[in-house]
Amino acid sequence: MSKQLKLGFIGLGIMGAPMAGHLVNAGHEVFINTRSKVPESLASTSAVQCNSPQEVANKADIIFIMVPDTPDVEKVLFDDKGIASGLSKGKVVVDMSSISPIATKEFALKINALGCDYLDAPVSGGEVGAKNATLSIMVGGDDQVFEKVKPIFELMGKNINLVGANGDGQTAKVANQIIVALNIEAVAEALLFASKAGADPAKVRQALMGGFAGSKILEVHGERMVKRTFDPGFRIELHQKDLNLALNSARALGVSLPNTATAQELFNSCAAHGGKAWDHSAMVRALEKLANFEIGQKA
Repeated sequence: MSKQLKLGFIGLGIMGAPMAGHLVNAGHEVFINTRSKVPESLASTSAVQCNSPQEVANKADIIFIMVPDTPDVEKVLFDDKGIASGLSKGKVVVDMSSISPIATKEFALKINALGCDYLDAPVSGGEVGAKNATLSIMVGGDDQVFEKVKPIFELMGKNINLVGANGDGQTAKVANQIIVALNIEAVAEALLFASKAGADPAKVRQALMGGFAGSKILEVHGERMVKRTFDPGFRIELHQKDLNLALNSARALGVSLPNTATAQELFNSCAAHGGKAWDHSAMVRALEKLANFEIGQKA
């Protein structure tokens, strides 16, 4: 690290806490704020706890946001004691949440009007990627601002790309979530089929890993399905939110996303059975209900 920077981080959940931790560990001065209790992993570090997003924005030069949904970002940015009220010219706001591309463009314009820069930089990789600093980061915004912030992104991720203007990072994330959901559904169907047919699903998964069907979803979530480990991870309710963004945007664009809609209905079924906080790999449980058979059960 060439020099110590004053960084802010708002939102210290499953992913935000380790992401902020990487900034602290790199030796930067980090100002933090979250709506719940600060995790012990950060409370015991040099991170400075602030009472509001406004205080974070007042003290930091680059402020990162990692909260669940569009209304949460809007609140953090523009509520009383929000980020906007603590900004001064030349500061940078970086939203790493996964939210509406349309709202993102509006938020960026409001922040730009205050003489500050804005990047949308949603991530993919889940809790594992956040902890291991291997997140994929999809960025929308000005290229010069991106280059300024990129060394900090590199503390949190590996695959970092400027996709285009403000909002384009969020569009890329929505596309990512479509692919992930449909891959989870495909892996779930395949392993459920194999198990009901009498094959060992763990061995089938291992055999498929080396072929054209191999994927990160088969590797990570296929193992979750076989071992029945559905603690998040990435919660179903968050993936539901992302697919709502996809389906609402598709409707506005006049695009049909039939399999995305099916994946959303399977998530809805899980939520109806009390599973909104399950890991999204638990989509398989909705298919198991339809089959009246559980992976690993004796056929």
